[in-house]
Amino acid sequence: MASVVKNVKNRIPAIPGTKPSIKNSQLLISTGIPSLDHMIGGGLPIGSIFVIEEDKYGLYAKVMLKYFMAEGVVTSQPILIASQDVQPSKLVSELPAVINDSNLQTEVTSAEHMKIAWRYQNMKAVDSSPTGSQVFGHFYDLTKSMQQELLEQAYIQEWHQDNLQGQNNMFENIAYADLLHTIQETLHNGKYSVDATPEKRNILRIAIHSLGSRLWLCDTTDSSNRDLLKFLYCLRSLLRNSYAVGLITIPVNNFDTNLVTERIEHMSDIAIKLESFAGSAKETNPLFKDYHGLFYINKLCALNTLAPQCPQFRDLAFKLRRKKFLVEILHLPPEFVDTAQREQDDVITSSTGCGSGKIKFDLF
Repeated sequence: MASVVKNVKNRIPAIPGTKPSIKNSQLLISTGIPSLDHMIGGGLPIGSIFVIEEDKYGLYAKVMLKYFMAEGVVTSQPILIASQDVQPSKLVSELPAVINDSNLQTEVTSAEHMKIAWRYQNMKAVDSSPTGSQVFGHFYDLTKSMQQELLEQAYIQEWHQDNLQGQNNMFENIAYADLLHTIQETLHNGKYSVDATPEKRNILRIAIHSLGSRLWLCDTTDSSNRDLLKFLYCLRSLLRNSYAVGLITIPVNNFDTNLVTERIEHMSDIAIKLESFAGSAKETNPLFKDYHGLFYINKLCALNTLAPQCPQFRDLAFKLRRKKFLVEILHLPPEFVDTAQREQDDVITSSTGCGSGKIKFDLF
């Protein structure tokens, strides 16, 4: 038995910033958000596509994209960033600074000494940022920019619509063809293929911002949807045989029908949806005062397994702090007083008496 375990470990390459899954030994990388890694099963599997269905204004989806890129910079993993809505260089300049272990330990220690009300002492704690002997992923400070020395050492390739070239026989919008060709060349030149034999194996992080937005449209809606789905299908086939992971944010609010969103989720391996409270009635609702939006897990990865992981909790919410993006279990505030409906029910129950045997529910 020990020899079998040893052989399995030998087959898993030692790549910085990765770890094998405890469930199926699938190689994982971090999203840059430890609480999100914990929710989706430990991290992003190699060769997978992670789709983020953007919130209404795309603010929080862009923050998650920056975390994904920042984690690649810290772990010395190459990055390919593509966007038509924002200059990729601007996204790189806005990457958050990594928090060193000493500062993080100080924050954790101070949090442990906080006193809480006696009625909550025996409640189960929310494991939003799991800690242990080794934390997978890093924490970042959004108020500070990424350290310049880290950016100088990082390999970041940028793609934008300014330099569109090459032949296009598959897509009506040449931007899809050019981006797909760029990804294919990067995978080939960097020897990220499974069959390649590089001197040192590494993981390519592909970050695509707001794919399918207004700037990706064709002449007709059907053509635009067809190009988007075809691109995802081709990208998925490329990543399946490569040491690479793709994170794509998609503005699903621009689509006229939910059928396109369902097909996008079908093409992805992991799909989440962000519902921001900004501009909605929930923003001023006191029940959600501790959160910035709702977090939905629409699909989880099923690579090398018969069935995907079933999330333990489905009522999730996210909040953006100064130094952390947290995904937590949605806890509504407790109710300390009886409501008017409860008082009304008590009056009706007492008026019926014990001998009637029936309780009328026509309250209105």
